[in-house]
Amino acid sequence: MKVLVCEEPGKLAYAEKEAPVAEAGQSIIKIKRIGICGTDLHAFEGTQPFFSYPRILGHELSGDLVEPNGAEGFAKDEAVTFIPYFNCGTCIACRSGKPNCCASIKVCGVHVDGGMAEYLAVPSYSLVHGEGLSYDELALVEPLAIGAHGVRRAGVEPGEYVLVIGAGPIGLGTMEFARIAGGKVIAMDMNEARLDFCRDRLKVDHVINVSTEKVMERLSEITNGDMPTVVIDATGSLRAINNGFQYMAHGARYVLVGLQKGEISISHPEFHKREATLMSSRNATRADFEHVIASMKKGLVDPTNYITHRVKFDEVKDQFESWLNPANGVIKAMVSLD
Repeated sequence: MKVLVCEEPGKLAYAEKEAPVAEAGQSIIKIKRIGICGTDLHAFEGTQPFFSYPRILGHELSGDLVEPNGAEGFAKDEAVTFIPYFNCGTCIACRSGKPNCCASIKVCGVHVDGGMAEYLAVPSYSLVHGEGLSYDELALVEPLAIGAHGVRRAGVEPGEYVLVIGAGPIGLGTMEFARIAGGKVIAMDMNEARLDFCRDRLKVDHVINVSTEKVMERLSEITNGDMPTVVIDATGSLRAINNGFQYMAHGARYVLVGLQKGEISISHPEFHKREATLMSSRNATRADFEHVIASMKKGLVDPTNYITHRVKFDEVKDQFESWLNPANGVIKAMVSLD
């Protein structure tokens, strides 16, 4: 079968590889769609902290289940997606119902080879029913689940102000699920086109351009002087993450969805006097996947809003680097293997 390998930062190459054979506890998916995510782009740049090369990228996937191999409740040829965070099942996190942060986690396309391929073997326990959704929709369940998990970590309550920093695909999904939870969403970014998308397509309550507006003044104005009780970073920018601490209301929760390689720096007195809560949010759980699928089926989220670029699998190598350029307006590039 044909695969696309990231051999080293900045270098992609097509190759031929033996099609996978299902081992005990595994099922085989014939890939139909691959969503390109920030993790893939950061791996190509060489800025993804949990990464080694060479690696077949890709974990936002959908396809047909061609070999269920005894997967309970699943039928041959049904449309599926899967949870791409393969967990051990025995560590403290897994025993505590948090397989998304398993101590020995293997994320598909990061720690182990991913789905930029014609076929992929996955643990049968990771399969997720398609529920009648399209291949495009199913490939977008995972990135939306990341945002849904961050919102669940934050414990967003109806009526409270939720500041989401970063209007990339993960940030946009976070905004959607903060809205669904009843939050009053404030989108912050430096890209005016992305902020227009938030305003026009996602109907976000408030937007702030960090490069042209006085952020503290705008936040105070929007929240009637209180400041946001939930701040969620979806940038992965150290500067943005450090700045986010000053935007918190007293008693606020700050959730880091974005990931970067450096060390966070805060003013302890400022953080302490707020009795603030700092949390990380890693990956997502099956409950988050189910919440996303249910929200799609109810029409609360339109995942096709996010797809701005479509390419065939044979075109990915030549197009990939262009998706790093903000001027190209990429929100979500979707790869087809039909």
